[in-house]
Amino acid sequence: MYAKLETRTFLAMLVGVSLAFVLLMKPFFGPIFWAVAIALIFHPVQHLLHKRLGDRPNTNALITLFVCLVIVIIPVLILGAAMIGEGVGIYQKIQEGEIRPGEYIDQVNNSFPAIQAFLAQFDINVGELRDRTVNAFLGGSQFLAKQALGFGQNTFQFFLGLALMIYLAFFLLRDGSKLVELMIKALPLGDERERLLFAKFAEVTRATVKGNLLIAIIQGALGGIIFAVLGITGALLWGVVMAIVSLLPAVGAAIVWVPAAIYLAAVGDLVSATVLTVFGVVVIGLADNLLRPILVGRDTKLPDYLVLLSTLGGIAMFGINGFVMGPLVAALFMAFWGIFIREFSEGAESEAKTKTKTLLRDSDHGSDH
Repeated sequence: MYAKLETRTFLAMLVGVSLAFVLLMKPFFGPIFWAVAIALIFHPVQHLLHKRLGDRPNTNALITLFVCLVIVIIPVLILGAAMIGEGVGIYQKIQEGEIRPGEYIDQVNNSFPAIQAFLAQFDINVGELRDRTVNAFLGGSQFLAKQALGFGQNTFQFFLGLALMIYLAFFLLRDGSKLVELMIKALPLGDERERLLFAKFAEVTRATVKGNLLIAIIQGALGGIIFAVLGITGALLWGVVMAIVSLLPAVGAAIVWVPAAIYLAAVGDLVSATVLTVFGVVVIGLADNLLRPILVGRDTKLPDYLVLLSTLGGIAMFGINGFVMGPLVAALFMAFWGIFIREFSEGAESEAKTKTKTLLRDSDHGSDH
């Protein structure tokens, strides 16, 4: 009795301390999550260096981290700074009256009255829609301006998070395999199940981060290039915006280029509108429709519709990190239920066979008598 009480008390304190530790780490969720993602994505590089250079964990981890900095982290920082700069420039032009989004919408309404009539069938007030669109545009540019100001004020906090992410990524690259083995020993789920779940976690994280980010970069680059070719103001900014919204499956970059094509048609630039529409549908759209199932759906072994729903749900629940967290939760859900169904069905089938053998044996003994 006393031994059971000791065990239960220890487990209760273990759960309590673990929850307290999770709450303690909550402010650093972003850096920790992306450090784990970096370690998983660049683990093949670490493994290759281990084969080439031998068992030099510190050197291999440093080289891998340097590769990550050069090809991922530094370009993302430069692109983010450029996007904020473009956004601040557009916000200043709006404040000075050089850019008037309300007039652009009015011009579209005047050029295409059928749009207003079509929206009226669904009881959508064009005036309210115009005001909301203008406010959203102003809010977006103002947000980027505030981000630029906030970055200046919170520079220390930003670089602290960045340094923490890089620091953790180094140790996870160096000691990741040992940590996984330690967790497998600690978790009471059964070693086979734990290895399966950790493998699924790594597989989905790699697929969603590499796949979604690669698709976002491709679509953003294509969108920015066509906007620059057509002479649309803020091509770099709109390219980055298209990269961000392309994280949403099915909708993606069309949120940006479709209104731009409509406006070009409204001002009479039919050639540019046609070029942008064809390019958006054929090139940008196909990049999403062809690459996303291949890079994300195939590797995660999730249906396309589940990838879409889990991504949207993840973004709603976890913010920008949700484009990875959503499919990850969905994949783990499928993995847990797959293990349960397999083991339950195998157990039920084995039990049924045992009962059948017992009945047959009993019937044989009865006939002998």
